[in-house]
Amino acid sequence: MAEVLESSADEARVIALTEQLLAELDPSMTPAHEFLGRQFDLGLAWVHHPEGLGGLGLSPKLQRLVNERVFAAGAVNPMMVNPMGYGMGAPTIATHGSPEQQRRYLRPIFTCEEIWCQMFSEPGAGSDVAGLGTRAVRDGDEWIVNGQKVWTSLAHLARWGMLLARTNPDEPKHTGLSYFVIDMHQPGVEVRPLRQVTGEAEFNEVYFTDARIPDRERMGAVGDGWRVAITTLMNERVSIGGAIAPRGSGLIGQAVTLYQERAAGDRARRDQLMRLWIRAEILRLTNVRAAANRKASNPGPEGSIAKLAMAELNKELTAFVVDLLGSEGMLLGDRYDLRRADHTQGYASFQKQFLRARANSIEGGTSEVMRNILGERTLGLPGDVRVDKDIAWSAIPKN
Repeated sequence: MAEVLESSADEARVIALTEQLLAELDPSMTPAHEFLGRQFDLGLAWVHHPEGLGGLGLSPKLQRLVNERVFAAGAVNPMMVNPMGYGMGAPTIATHGSPEQQRRYLRPIFTCEEIWCQMFSEPGAGSDVAGLGTRAVRDGDEWIVNGQKVWTSLAHLARWGMLLARTNPDEPKHTGLSYFVIDMHQPGVEVRPLRQVTGEAEFNEVYFTDARIPDRERMGAVGDGWRVAITTLMNERVSIGGAIAPRGSGLIGQAVTLYQERAAGDRARRDQLMRLWIRAEILRLTNVRAAANRKASNPGPEGSIAKLAMAELNKELTAFVVDLLGSEGMLLGDRYDLRRADHTQGYASFQKQFLRARANSIEGGTSEVMRNILGERTLGLPGDVRVDKDIAWSAIPKN
């Protein structure tokens, strides 16, 4: 999308439309999908999108004026309900989707009437996404898909999935991929739960057996899937690590409260807490600056900074909190039967937050991958050795 500049007239227009929205519908009393649908129709879903696609064609910086008002009034944050659709699917569709795909998918993504999932990782291709082996074979106006994906968050709730599949095994691994939207409810798609260390199952493995995808549901050209996938991945890292919470809120706020209750006066604990608080504030301010600098286009490799910092900070913060609990920290403090997690409600105990935070350094790209991306693409350091970059995927030895 072309860069647009903000003006006082644009700002006044956004504020006026937001006030109109809140005057028409009270978000605390209106079904979420109805309020979000009206917000989309007024162009206040993503103000930088074109008119008719949830936007007004304005600067993305003006979205803050909408979000501050609607969230304060009690509106549902679609990122919390439909994280893969809102944070990854919508930017990818807006950038690479056909006009028909944009008209079909963007509104129900924003209203959360259709949940999405992302299917890139595989048992044999986790950190090396481009090495994946799920095959899509052309059959007239359709593609037949066979293979397996793993660690697919919310696949059990999803109506649609973002699928990266190999369409030409005789090309190098990055160039033989294509990107599709797949119906998760169709025959040939099987979703199985993966139980996590928390005892819950928000992740899944997905099996494809002769599942069919119409060619119209391809995004980008055949063989151009890696470029489309990069859009998804860059937005994923921002959506995971780039949230801007109020100062001193969230997990660091919980840690401060628990310190005051359990360890007030312990100078060593206080110094440890203050180091964590400073890091949390640096991350928050970094995200504020990144959001202010971000244009209407998709984020670049710098999004890996926030994702990496968030993952490492969360692990240390939750460990600090569990240490404050003493012997109580050894008890889960919540049920441990296999169940589907309610991803909109967070975790009931500090102990579960500690266990869940271990996944932060894996999901959305491991911390090791984030460091490689930052070193190579942001700092300009020499790239990793890649002996399989220019040879056909079919010729690469497999485990």
